[in-house]
Amino acid sequence: MLKIGNDWDEILKPLIDGENYQKIREFLKKEYFSATVFPPMDEIFNAFVYTPYSAVKAVILGQDPYHEVGQAHGLCFSVKDGIKLPPSLKNIYKEIKSDVGIDNGNKGTLTNWAKQGVLLLNATLTVREGVANSHAKCGWAEFTDGVIKLLSKRNDPIVFILWGGNARAKKSLIDTSKHFIIESAHPSPLSAHNGFFGSKPFSKTNDILLSLGKTPIDWRV
Repeated sequence: MLKIGNDWDEILKPLIDGENYQKIREFLKKEYFSATVFPPMDEIFNAFVYTPYSAVKAVILGQDPYHEVGQAHGLCFSVKDGIKLPPSLKNIYKEIKSDVGIDNGNKGTLTNWAKQGVLLLNATLTVREGVANSHAKCGWAEFTDGVIKLLSKRNDPIVFILWGGNARAKKSLIDTSKHFIIESAHPSPLSAHNGFFGSKPFSKTNDILLSLGKTPIDWRV
């Protein structure tokens, strides 16, 4: 039985009890037994552990976990302490420095954001070592779409930060009469110059939060 340890336990119950999640569980049992899979099994749901449902102020949507040793720990775009910054995270930091003047150096662990209410959610929550998107069709997409719908049902407004085509495709799941969407190109080196750089998502998010009477996010890590 999945145990998050906060209000997500009750909120996620319809998804956890559903047939799709049982299919994911069976798939993962075989994968973790027969291959190297990231993140470690006890870190798959870290996004929910660090950011309770009632505490979510903003959501950053990623695609799937980093697939090299020691990187992924259940928060999108984040890597464990001491791990070299991946290219997309380097570009995120460049935009943070340009946008809000914060230099995050070489520390890539984003738990400080998560603890402030930024849900760092990947569309797919696991991956086989060295094979990007290898778990994309095991049922995670339906599960995380369900999570986005549950967040969208909340009356308390949330800022959804959507980078790249995969994330932007989730717009139809979000009730924009209640919630806010900030979107741009993905921070990957392949696309960052096509609209991610200069998009100012960090100051825009904080402007919205301040307008709602909420504490802004400190984007330092």
